[in-house]
Amino acid sequence: MRRGLALLLGFVVLLTIPTGAASPPSPDTGGELRDDLDGILEDPRLEGATAGVVVRDPRSDRVLYARNPRTRMTPASNAKLFTSVAALETLGEDFRFDTEVLATGERRGAELRGELYLRGTGDPTMLAADYRELAAEVAASGIEVVRGRVLADDSWFTGPGLANGWMAVDEPYHYAAPVSALTVAPTEDYDAGSVLVRVRPGDPGTPVRVSTRPSTGAVTVVNRARTSSAGSPETLSVRREHGSDRVLVSGELPADSGRKRFFSSVPDPTRYALDVFRRALAEHGVSFEGVGTARTPERARVLAEHRSMPLGELLTPFLKLSNNGHAETLVKTMGRRVLGEGSWTAGMQVLRNELDALGVDPGSYRLVDGSGLSTLDAVSPRQLSLLLDAARAEPWFDTWYAALPVAGAPERLVGGTLRGRMGGTAAEGEVVAKTGSMTGVTALSGYVRTRSDRPLVFSVVFNDFLGAAPRDVQDALAVRLAEHGGDASPGTGDPRSREHDPPRISAGRDGSGVDARRSALECSWTKSCRTDNDG
Repeated sequence: MRRGLALLLGFVVLLTIPTGAASPPSPDTGGELRDDLDGILEDPRLEGATAGVVVRDPRSDRVLYARNPRTRMTPASNAKLFTSVAALETLGEDFRFDTEVLATGERRGAELRGELYLRGTGDPTMLAADYRELAAEVAASGIEVVRGRVLADDSWFTGPGLANGWMAVDEPYHYAAPVSALTVAPTEDYDAGSVLVRVRPGDPGTPVRVSTRPSTGAVTVVNRARTSSAGSPETLSVRREHGSDRVLVSGELPADSGRKRFFSSVPDPTRYALDVFRRALAEHGVSFEGVGTARTPERARVLAEHRSMPLGELLTPFLKLSNNGHAETLVKTMGRRVLGEGSWTAGMQVLRNELDALGVDPGSYRLVDGSGLSTLDAVSPRQLSLLLDAARAEPWFDTWYAALPVAGAPERLVGGTLRGRMGGTAAEGEVVAKTGSMTGVTALSGYVRTRSDRPLVFSVVFNDFLGAAPRDVQDALAVRLAEHGGDASPGTGDPRSREHDPPRISAGRDGSGVDARRSALECSWTKSCRTDNDG
């Protein structure tokens, strides 16, 4: 088994097919499957909505079920399937981001008579601890005084920080943080360009206590919230004002409440990274004369360097937690690597070229961003299913497949956005798929292993429904596919050998089977995937 399956840090294990079992289940007919799926899709919540479904048998290259297969629909985060595949094709599993500290000028003892440059290439996994390590390397080189400034170089990427088609209402939230070649993530969810705001009660009648992780001046916290009496209603709100660096904390938090956590985007991620780094230099006893931004001169020499985890490993938090920033960073990186321009225009052109090579007609869909946060994106369930089918033949498939969410798996970096769905059903551990959610949109596309141990590819996209997302309808469809007896005959067309079938993944069990809280957005964006608020 390829190296990629080891990237889940021991959570993912291969299972052998049980031996000594009773006689295999009787296969159900294609007609029974179609009738059952038709019945599930009769749910009244889908009346007036658009439902697109495709189920493919990749071994026989047959379509087992289709409804509105060619209708272009808003895919939400299913767009990340296209982006991640294009990134693997363009950059490779071993690609890493580099962040460097460089110097100009002369050294005289502990004094640098020049300037320091902090230069990034978009690493979305940079934590405050990583900037402290860079600062420690600078100090270890013997530099104590910089007779010049510390300058941030974010020129690796160009253009605006926010992707095409994003709505202004999303701008204050961490899932819509701007992208930059220099940025900071507050936790190991790697929500780059965001800050963690922690709020806890004080004494009744006093202001609440607020802190940020990491400590930074890139946002200005305005604390207007009060501590209310124990048992009183909670009305606490933490939200960055649109177009501003002011994070307003308001409302009331009862005195008997625990600590609350909120994630806010930062309007200027380059300034954020520079602020975290300058604080780290000061902690390590390195003084300097100011800060600013500038392009690094060619003559500058490297003093310290940080390399990110490889792309094959980054895929896990990217896809399991549906991280928008990772998608957009990869788009700009593809543009920079292939066309020499770190822009969305260049990156999306590279993405389209790679999808074309995999058999997805560039004239039959529209993608304007890499994450799917834009409502301008339009793809069909058929195109999603063809991509999923084509991916099985690629050398990076095992790595990619292992990074997709797993139904009913309680470990957050195994189950991801499916950790609270389909637990205790035939689909638990047998459905490995990418979710997608936003207002009026829910999507689920991936792979399912049937009860006859046959892999199927499926895509289910619902658009324009009213009210809460009918994810339970998607789950019912996936469970029915997992229960399908299937047809063991190889069929016709272009059969694939069994060695290209998706590996079986253990979901693990914790006995809870609790569904993720309903939301218009991905549960990982709202930190509500069962226990996403842990830690």
